[in-house]
Amino acid sequence: MAPQTGPSDKGPPSIPAFPELLTWEEIRTRNGGGRGREQWLVIDRKVYDVTQFSRRHPGGSRVIGHYAGQDATDAFVAFHQDKALVKKYMKSLLIGELAPDQPSFESNKKVSALDSSDSPYEVTDTRQIIAVKQFSFLSDLLVSQIQMGWFQHDLGHCSVFRKPKWNRLLQIVMINMLKGLPASWWNHLHNQHHAKPNCFRKDPDLNMHPLLFSLGKTLSVELGKQKKKFMPYNYQHKYFICEDDKSFCVYLPRYLESTWFIWVTQMNHIPMDIDYDKNEDWVSTQLHATCNVNQSVFNDWFTGHLNFQIEHHLFPTMPRHNYWKVAPLVKSLCDKHGIEYKSKTLLTAFVDILNSLKDSGEHWLEAYLHG
Repeated sequence: MAPQTGPSDKGPPSIPAFPELLTWEEIRTRNGGGRGREQWLVIDRKVYDVTQFSRRHPGGSRVIGHYAGQDATDAFVAFHQDKALVKKYMKSLLIGELAPDQPSFESNKKVSALDSSDSPYEVTDTRQIIAVKQFSFLSDLLVSQIQMGWFQHDLGHCSVFRKPKWNRLLQIVMINMLKGLPASWWNHLHNQHHAKPNCFRKDPDLNMHPLLFSLGKTLSVELGKQKKKFMPYNYQHKYFICEDDKSFCVYLPRYLESTWFIWVTQMNHIPMDIDYDKNEDWVSTQLHATCNVNQSVFNDWFTGHLNFQIEHHLFPTMPRHNYWKVAPLVKSLCDKHGIEYKSKTLLTAFVDILNSLKDSGEHWLEAYLHG
């Protein structure tokens, strides 16, 4: 590390004339878990100290903390639309830059993100919701509620309007007032999921492990060797099918909506790699944790375009009607770098959830009995 100008005997410390040059070894130790719990991260070779700022981060303190000690360039590009505006607020956080002999990102990272379109979303979902409300009471609660859920999801990613404030305002109307859930809660958890999908202890969607389910081979074997049990044991694939029986008995439409939402949102993730954070590059992180479902008019509508989960995870602020346009480019990028691009039928995606849970339960049982 290059020497800094030391403080004078009188007055405040002098400001270094040149930026401090830092190494990856120094940055990795500032991951929020060491002495002082400092949090440093790298964006475009610039090093920022976000230790105090993380508490004020509009996207939540945890999502930015998940990249402490790591390169966050691609995540920064993916999450922020008006990057020039955001960078103005980052100037006070700048503490240095990577030394000339240091690579731009860690050696295990090999691909950089594509740029995403910032074109406005044509808001047809509102008309769809109004039309659906003309149907029966059951379809009203079932279809309109789930489509409203997909729409608020778009708003949470600021992919509908160009200005974030309008996205946030309409999201509050949709999820707070019409669905009875706080938008801040949703965004806090969902942003973390996108930052580190399928990474245990960083992706909140994995918090069901090990209380309700045992997920992934690595975590299941670890759980078994520790002689720890989880609720459905190795029958969890059967438990997943009827997880909401009590809700079913109380309120059929809400049960069906919940089931619809759970199966759609989990079909792209549970069958994929589930492990601890390996600090991979942005593209590898997303591709190893996500897969697509083949495109069709029905699949696009049924899943709220989350059948393009790969593209959605790579470009979370991209309007969903553009996913099909960039899909060939993403597939070409994956082929170039030897990363598997998975796409399957809707039925296969549903079956793979059960097969994955069944395999994880068997890994747990084997480790529990013989580990």
